[in-house]
Amino acid sequence: MTILVMNALAAPLVQQHLPDWIEPRFFRHTEELMDMAPEAEIGWFDLEDVAPMAEAVRRATKLKWLTSIYAGVDGLPLALMAERGVVVTNGAGINAITIAEYVVMGMLNIAKGYREVVHAQDRHEWLMDSPGKLELAGSSALILGYGEIGQRVDRALQGFGVAVTKVRRSAGEDTLLPGEWRARLGEFDWVILAVPGTAETEGMIGAAELAAMKSSAVLVNVARGSVVDQAALVDALAGSRLGGAFLDVTTPEPLPADHPLWSMPNVHITMHLSGRAQGKMFKRAVERFLGNLERYRSGKPLMHQVDLARGY
Repeated sequence: MTILVMNALAAPLVQQHLPDWIEPRFFRHTEELMDMAPEAEIGWFDLEDVAPMAEAVRRATKLKWLTSIYAGVDGLPLALMAERGVVVTNGAGINAITIAEYVVMGMLNIAKGYREVVHAQDRHEWLMDSPGKLELAGSSALILGYGEIGQRVDRALQGFGVAVTKVRRSAGEDTLLPGEWRARLGEFDWVILAVPGTAETEGMIGAAELAAMKSSAVLVNVARGSVVDQAALVDALAGSRLGGAFLDVTTPEPLPADHPLWSMPNVHITMHLSGRAQGKMFKRAVERFLGNLERYRSGKPLMHQVDLARGY
């Protein structure tokens, strides 16, 4: 029998579909996970906090396959798993639909000044003019991170008439290579971050990059707070050297109540809710896991496997 250790919250969706060669052990809280992890050959250790997940991985010396509903695996002991020969699969793309919709929502919200419309409704005030005058049509966007989220954002924005340029490792139409985008930042009205959180992407948008952007440009971040130098972002926004920011992610999370980003009129903060704005996450994750379970049994390569050296 192969021992599978996973969160009891997913048991109703998974248990009836598990093959007879799997012995499931469902943990209900962190302490149970710590007790069960050392026996796991397959682990689905997802918790809200990554620190105990990482500790469970360290204890799971028999682990051969770790799967997760999360796209980002930063915070997990990737080097240790590589040393042990553990295969890791993630949730990349599971929430791509809703995150891409959040990007478009944020851009439209800013373009039309919709937050001010909502405030006017709260005041029972009939506005005589629109507080936002921008149209997405005819504007230009740069997408950094062209995985499933970036690709969906691209397709959605094409429908609005936005000229989209993406950054990829391979050349192509409307594409910049990783070494080219910084020199072109001043061309775009929207800079959209959808990169994974890795050592390579940490702080990739700093004071120099912000200074290179149009003073009217908007930064959209649905990646990780760590990819932006947040202090430099605050300075650029406060000094009107940047048009605005739509931030689904910040550093830290939750953002402290006294942080200046909260009260900036040109900032929209959505509390890392973009991936949660749907009810199909667990269903999609379970379907992916069960498909990979068959591949694991037959010795085939698993789908959505993480490159442990790159971190995504």
